[in-house]
Amino acid sequence: MELLIEEVVVERELSDYEIERNKPMPTLIHGAIQFNLGFELKTKNPNRFRFASEVLLDTKPVGSTPDLILYPSKPLDYRNDPSRREDAPLLAIEIQSASQSLDEMVNKTLVYFDFGVKSCWVVQPRIKAIIVFSNPDEYTFFHHNDILKDSTLDIEIDLQKIFE
Repeated sequence: MELLIEEVVVERELSDYEIERNKPMPTLIHGAIQFNLGFELKTKNPNRFRFASEVLLDTKPVGSTPDLILYPSKPLDYRNDPSRREDAPLLAIEIQSASQSLDEMVNKTLVYFDFGVKSCWVVQPRIKAIIVFSNPDEYTFFHHNDILKDSTLDIEIDLQKIFE
């Protein structure tokens, strides 16, 4: 006697957000971490950098939208605000969603480094950790109560404040 097991796949329609940004819809935890990261980075580095979220970068082949980016500090040009940035930020931060694999997140860092980004962070909410990539082959793992140190950009932040 043969047992037949039928796999049921529930497909849902992707939202405009997910299609446009090619990434999952954020959750409350994702949004809280994104806000906390931006707040802590801005508080610790008030005049060194320009921080922004959800900016479309002209990466190849289709463009990427990191959760947070960091550029050198300079005044905003309100007359010229392209929808797709051709200049690489110093830092790209991606927050992993439950539907994304670590391989997928690491592959995103390769795209950012090819674009000219100097440092990439992959945030893993489930284990309250951040992986800081200084190049595609070198990274440092920070978690729980660590003080994150990005030596490429000379940035330090307390992870307790990010995951509270």
